[in-house]
Amino acid sequence: MVDLSAVQPPAGKDTATSESIRIGNARAVARHRKSIALGLAFWLPVGWLLFVILASALVPVLGPVLGLAAPNAPNFMNLRAPIGTEGHLLGTDPMGRDLLSRVVWGGRVSLTVGFAAPAIGVGIGLVLGMLAGYYRGWVDEAIGIAIDSWLAIPGLVVLLLFSVIYGGSLLMVCVSLGLLFIPSAARITRAATIGAAQRDYVMAARAMGATDLRILLREILPNIIWPLMAFVMIDIPIAIVAEGSLSFLGLSVQAPTPSWGGMISEGRDYLEVAPHLTFVPAAVMFLTVLSFNLAGDALRKRVSGGRQGAH
Repeated sequence: MVDLSAVQPPAGKDTATSESIRIGNARAVARHRKSIALGLAFWLPVGWLLFVILASALVPVLGPVLGLAAPNAPNFMNLRAPIGTEGHLLGTDPMGRDLLSRVVWGGRVSLTVGFAAPAIGVGIGLVLGMLAGYYRGWVDEAIGIAIDSWLAIPGLVVLLLFSVIYGGSLLMVCVSLGLLFIPSAARITRAATIGAAQRDYVMAARAMGATDLRILLREILPNIIWPLMAFVMIDIPIAIVAEGSLSFLGLSVQAPTPSWGGMISEGRDYLEVAPHLTFVPAAVMFLTVLSFNLAGDALRKRVSGGRQGAH
């Protein structure tokens, strides 16, 4: 007869195998939970942002269809109505204007500045940073001196100067805020360009006779654009808060055009009797800014994780 005990694995080996399987399963579960958490941290904010953006963009078309009152239509028979008033879901302001309508229309101003200002700053900073990081030498020094000189000017002075000279138009608010984003965007782009310019694919393109413009646009730009996108996601809430601060000071778009900062400023005199006049637009701004920050953080983690995985 054959002794079966001679072909059975030792008990210690079974224990070690079971332990390694258990550890592997635990790590897989931990990775799955982390993936779910990262997904929620990204898609929940993105869902809120899509709702706010679509509501602000489509309100001229859908507002009358849904029975939303005009943002500047007063109702002197229903001043400072509380939240939940019939016909006014979020109440009315001191002139009887519908608060929900003004919040949605105000989002058009805040979001326009939030997207346009970083686009202006990052667009100019992208060009300057790529030129400085690719050519180096005197080009890098000249652009560095210009950026350092621009950083020496207080940002508030720039905003006040544009407001005084050109008035509180939406275009000037976007341009003045956009100029403040140029230095940081240029520095990030310069650092990324220096790293990308030393890669093998850039050297191969240069050896094949590709022009500098082609190398910058076809080889370097696609490899540095994602870190810049994460940077833009952080700049957008900064621009929204800055526009709100300017509106609060009366230096942004002028009344009766609604904006979140302007609504907060209008409601500060009624905090004791009608706090919702301030807290409703402040809550919408808070959730929007928080959502941009969370989505930007999640995007930055995915980009950095992908780059580490590529290495």
